[in-house]
Amino acid sequence: MKYTKYEKARIIGARALQLAMGAPILLKLSPGELESIKFNPIEIAKREFEKDILPITIRRPLPQKATVEQ
Repeated sequence: MKYTKYEKARIIGARALQLAMGAPILLKLSPGELESIKFNPIEIAKREFEKDILPITIRRPLPQKATVEQ
């Protein structure tokens, strides 16, 4: 699914908050990789987003069909 830049920012931000609050990391990252990104939750969330493994979905409501009254 193609996301807008706003949806992408919201997803990454929400996941980074979860990681900062102690949620488990869904990627297999080596200690060296974690050290290179300095355990930054935003960077971890970006990598999870790129791998498309986040358990977050976007709901886009469709516009209602307008009825014509006579």
